[in-house]
Amino acid sequence: MSVPSVLVHRDADVLAQAVAARLITGLVDAQAAKGSAHVALTGGGMGISSLAAVAATPARDAVDWRNLDIWWGDERFLPTGDPERNETGARRALLDQVDVDPARVHVMRGPDAGVTPEESAERYAAELREAARPEDHGPVPSFDVLMLGMGPDGHVASLFPGMPALHEERPVVAVHGSPKPPPTRISLTFPALQAAREVWVIAAGEEKAGAVHLALQESGPLQVPAAGARGRLRTLFLLDRAAASKIPPSLVRPASP
Repeated sequence: MSVPSVLVHRDADVLAQAVAARLITGLVDAQAAKGSAHVALTGGGMGISSLAAVAATPARDAVDWRNLDIWWGDERFLPTGDPERNETGARRALLDQVDVDPARVHVMRGPDAGVTPEESAERYAAELREAARPEDHGPVPSFDVLMLGMGPDGHVASLFPGMPALHEERPVVAVHGSPKPPPTRISLTFPALQAAREVWVIAAGEEKAGAVHLALQESGPLQVPAAGARGRLRTLFLLDRAAASKIPPSLVRPASP
């Protein structure tokens, strides 16, 4: 796994714009090299703000949206269209405004699909397995970019401190009893996250500063799941100044004035 690089931006708005620019460039480069790309999206305030920033820039047209496979790192087990679903936020912020191929937008099914959380996780794992190529590392595609938010407790996706999902070897699991509502979710696990070529942990706000500090130190992923969020080739912690306020200066590379 790669060693994290830390880039710090002035505030949350600048961070969202920087993530958007970096995402467009990363997808364009991947498509230029391979013809298509795989991205895993995240929800939360910064995840959705970053997607909205992509939609707001004309540079978005550089991406071949029809040749992009879109996945999610986790999802709330709620009906399609529920405003709390990560998919709903992503569609409103970006996906409904670009020419994506509906067959390549891979959603985690909710209860309206007539499945249990476990069945939803199994179906998503099968979909990932079908999309994996011989050169990929395991039963999931090697996401060109996998975006993750991070909670004040250090959770990423729906991998919360001390919960059974942290020990899973299956790529996707149902999560019950989440300490953050809603209690039932579907999530990629560490083996799936760590198969990504690049992992980006995106965080803003002083309430995240302690968890960011622990995730970059010697903390174990069972206590601080963000410490296990690492890409095979590259790991970026993309932060605003408030979220980076407790990191030792030697780890930080300023990324904006």
